Amino acid sequence: MTTLQTAVLAADAELPEPIAPGWQLIVAALAGIAVIVVAITIAKVHPFLALIGGAATVGIVAGESIPTLLESFTDGFGSTAAGVGILIALGAMFAKLLADSGGADEIVDTIVGHASPRMLPWAMALVGAIIGLPMFFEIGLVLLMPVIYLVARRSGLGLITIGIPALAGLSAMHGFVPPHPGPLVAIDALGADLGTTLALGVLVAVPTIIVAGPLFGTFAGRWVTVPIPDTFAADPADGPTTRRPSFAITMFSVLLPVVLMLGKALAEIFVDDENQIVRQVLDVLGTPVIALLIAVVVAMFTLGRGSGMNRDTISKCTGAALPAIAGILLIVAAGGGFKQVLVDTGIGTLLADWATDVNVSVLLLAWTLAALIRLATGSATVATITASSLMLGLVDGLSSGETSLVVLAIGAGSVFLSHVNDAGFWLVKEYFGMSVGQTFKTWSMMETVLSVAGLIVVLLLGLVI
Repeated sequence: MTTLQTAVLAADAELPEPIAPGWQLIVAALAGIAVIVVAITIAKVHPFLALIGGAATVGIVAGESIPTLLESFTDGFGSTAAGVGILIALGAMFAKLLADSGGADEIVDTIVGHASPRMLPWAMALVGAIIGLPMFFEIGLVLLMPVIYLVARRSGLGLITIGIPALAGLSAMHGFVPPHPGPLVAIDALGADLGTTLALGVLVAVPTIIVAGPLFGTFAGRWVTVPIPDTFAADPADGPTTRRPSFAITMFSVLLPVVLMLGKALAEIFVDDENQIVRQVLDVLGTPVIALLIAVVVAMFTLGRGSGMNRDTISKCTGAALPAIAGILLIVAAGGGFKQVLVDTGIGTLLADWATDVNVSVLLLAWTLAALIRLATGSATVATITASSLMLGLVDGLSSGETSLVVLAIGAGSVFLSHVNDAGFWLVKEYFGMSVGQTFKTWSMMETVLSVAGLIVVLLLGLVI
């Protein structure tokens, strides 16, 4: 019996039975996705409202009663907000402290300052990955652009050759590594272990960044040559001096939650039952909410007080991080409601049975679904939410490692071919001063390389996990 068949048999006992004939459920799922796609891309409706409309469409077409539909959606909305919302809020607070304290600048200056001209693209990829670990893509991009301009101007290597590796590092972290919203949503929806997914996500991200960053960036820099914009032309070091936390302290603060969560995952593998106290302590400290909460509290002292902030400034800094993520929280929670409607109609069970009959790879199916939805909506988060909802019936019988690989396959698909319906496409275009065609040749191609390379690494890991 194949792993997929085992997964489906285990899922059948837990997932709801289909409430309508198979053809009707397929039509309901397609109609719901179509409503989301059309609402976001053509009607320009906010994804929060689009996901509500998609969930309502699925339930109504599948034949659910309105009270049952509302109950399903609100249950999913609430559980997702509780499971993921706290983590996103804590992650945003930490990122704000990192940026406002000058810690992010310290990481950039230290790594780039020690790199030779030949190694600068590799150094920029490393900077992008480290900055992207705690920060959302858009925040990391805005933060890195002055550095990209400055390094490109001083090195003479070209804006694309320097910029693409940094973008690859940022984007890979956004797609593969929690506590970013996409991976967190998939982990929560599919019941994957966060520590295991974090460890495998870093393992997938490293070779993927190398291929899509320094290696692809070298070719992209030859295809497209653009002048370096005058924006941020002045060296930040020429401005008012502020006290920064040291590089060592900053890296300690950034890596602390990662180490705590990895420690929990490693304890489950290597710490035997005789050391129950050690294991319990590591389990508590590595719980995502606890790990990120500890990281934020520690960062208030290492980054906040370490840069000269007083208590009022630290309070304002952490508070200012929350309004910016309100929209993300609502989208993610609405995605949880959409997922629960799909689950309660029995579409997950139907897709699981179909996947068994055609004997398709679970990882390849997960990537394909996410990539198609990403192409249609332009949103990596919406692609992750929808694909993980549709994959729910296929993971219940899988091991922890296999479930984490499904999450990463969805993450790889969610960054596939950014184009004109993606806000990130226009953000990169404007910052780099490129035409639409040049943006396709550089940014869109890089995202495609990143997605396909990520899938290949996930499939290779699937051979041994």
